[in-house]
Amino acid sequence: MRLPFSTSGRLEPERVARGLKAHPTTSSKHTTPSGSTPPEPATSPFREKKPPPPPMGRVIRAQRKGAAGSVFKSHTHHRKGPARFRSLDVGERSGYLRGVVTDIVHDPGRGAPLARVTFRHPYRYRQQKELFLAAEGMYTGQSVYCGRRANLSIGNVLPLGTLPEGTVVCNVESRVGDRGALARCSGDYAIVISHNTDNDTTRVKLPSGAKKLLQSNCRAMVGQIAGGGRTEKPLLKAGNAYHKYRVKRNCWPRVRGVAMNPVDHPHGGGNHQHIGHASTVRRDAPPGSKTGQVAARRTGRRRGQAAVAASKSMF
Repeated sequence: MRLPFSTSGRLEPERVARGLKAHPTTSSKHTTPSGSTPPEPATSPFREKKPPPPPMGRVIRAQRKGAAGSVFKSHTHHRKGPARFRSLDVGERSGYLRGVVTDIVHDPGRGAPLARVTFRHPYRYRQQKELFLAAEGMYTGQSVYCGRRANLSIGNVLPLGTLPEGTVVCNVESRVGDRGALARCSGDYAIVISHNTDNDTTRVKLPSGAKKLLQSNCRAMVGQIAGGGRTEKPLLKAGNAYHKYRVKRNCWPRVRGVAMNPVDHPHGGGNHQHIGHASTVRRDAPPGSKTGQVAARRTGRRRGQAAVAASKSMF
């Protein structure tokens, strides 16, 4: 290390002229080979700093419903269990099995009643207890038959291919062996329209009016789901709505977005309750702003020929 003074104790004149600054070899600045410091680059006049993005609002309700451990999860403590057909086996494919309705129970959070059906185990000395969706007209002590060779009566479970056209069915399987997926709500039913023996399919009219092509081996229960007309009775007061949704999930009361503040919802704020912009949003919108009519093809009521075609398709 070079000392700033000589062996005689005097300061070196060149260091004195520099004001005792650091040695050029130990300087933190970059220098050129000639020893001079390069000039600073001039800032472009067209380069401007971007403003910071606006702060995000609070997490909206649609985002909170998808979070893990949310308060919106369903209340399943007193549920009786999944309502479905018995597992498909050789006995149902070739013949039939007989069961007895032992009880008809109410399932909290479900509008349709459930029927407890007891079968004899086909291979072991014990009973098989299943939970079926109750069809309109089922009663305790009734015999229920499941299989290809079962009779056409209320509550029996048969493949779609064995049912005549025009049969009213419910709890229809969408795939063979899934134990029931379509027309399961209270009062719902589907209608067998036609059969195609060439590709072994059956066309069924669903409660929505849509016609779906299913495999003829898909099972269905003969009849209509019990509890029809449930929505026709008015709730009359908020207390009844509270008890209705308490056993379902946290989805009531539902505050409108235009009634919120701008920090709480994209539709909030303003001197009066209005959205302030188009209610339609694109499909790839971020979760915080994906609310309203998502990727709507059209809005408003139908007019002209479109309204006529829509009314004809419902019948």
